[in-house]
Amino acid sequence: MLNFDLHIPTRIIFGRDTHKQIGTLLQPYAKKVLLHFGGSSIKKSGVYDAVTASLKESNLEFIELGGVVPNPRLSLIHEGIRLCRQEGVDLILAVGGGSVIDSAKAIAMGVCYDGDVWDIFEQQKTITAALPVATVLTIPAAGSESSNGTVVTNEEKQMKLPYGSIHLRPLISVMNPELFFTLPKNQVANGVADMMSHIFERYFTNTLQTDLTDGLCETTLKTIMKNALKVYSTSQNYDAWCQVGFGGTIAHNDLLGLGREQDWACHGMEHELSAIYDVAHGAGLAVLTPAWMQYVYKDNINMFVQFAVNVMGVDVCYRDPDAIVLEGIECLRKFFKQMGLPSTLSELGIDESKLEVMAKKATGIAYGSENPLGGLKKLYWQDVLEIYKLAK
Repeated sequence: MLNFDLHIPTRIIFGRDTHKQIGTLLQPYAKKVLLHFGGSSIKKSGVYDAVTASLKESNLEFIELGGVVPNPRLSLIHEGIRLCRQEGVDLILAVGGGSVIDSAKAIAMGVCYDGDVWDIFEQQKTITAALPVATVLTIPAAGSESSNGTVVTNEEKQMKLPYGSIHLRPLISVMNPELFFTLPKNQVANGVADMMSHIFERYFTNTLQTDLTDGLCETTLKTIMKNALKVYSTSQNYDAWCQVGFGGTIAHNDLLGLGREQDWACHGMEHELSAIYDVAHGAGLAVLTPAWMQYVYKDNINMFVQFAVNVMGVDVCYRDPDAIVLEGIECLRKFFKQMGLPSTLSELGIDESKLEVMAKKATGIAYGSENPLGGLKKLYWQDVLEIYKLAK
């Protein structure tokens, strides 16, 4: 097990009607708030009215910036930075899912940075400050409500890049599972694939003596999968949503990756799909993850046997570890199919024309210096291309 430094300062307020407390929760920290959200769904659902009423009751001034879309755009982030500076905003309240929260985080650090916020992503510059961010979660998926990360799309350059800093962990996150009841099935499925991938990226490791975090990863995966099928078929199952929603938070707040070398190859490969084809992040991960497993498993077959048996419940002859692993991968594909997720790149509308371009961008060789993806197995651009081909 490797050394680690764990600091998760986000306060999480969980349960029924908790979003109606947001004004009281923010009052000690802010006088003027940027209310940041996506489209009209929070107004149709009544969440907007409840949140704004709570802000008003607590005498908090607020201005609004909507328009966040999946794979949040740099252009709107620039607008948010300008607005916050102009209006003297001292806290950003993100009401939505991971894209809204990621957009809020990028705005928060951009306000405190003299240059273009994109420089921070592209050059991985160290930040020393950001405006505080709070969240009201309406879509469990990305885990951004307690993570230190954000991912942003530069639509002009067709690039999607991540960034992480302790300054980006939200101050307060409110999670009321009742707010998930009206989510469309495709958003439920994409969210589940995303949170599962956050666990996979930590779970599949070459680090030894990680029994505790192995068990935490496995239990969280099984809990999410069991309850995901329930909420997919019965959208107003509060108890199941509690398990899925909080599972998404645990999946990405760093707890499950403690003391482990992590991988993150699938996320690196999927960012190219989102950047060029604007596909849903979870859908892209559902396609790429089984293909990645198929390509890399022989580099650490014991880890994949453990996954197949402990998570996917595979029960075949232990004398044939390859058969165990391949059955585990097939079980994962079947689960994704039960959730209505795609199995191939062609189902996402992606042909072979840009596979090599994406492979070279994902590994950096397109920009002059190759930086292979992954921890369990280092993937160079030719490896990434082969995985894309396996997924087609």
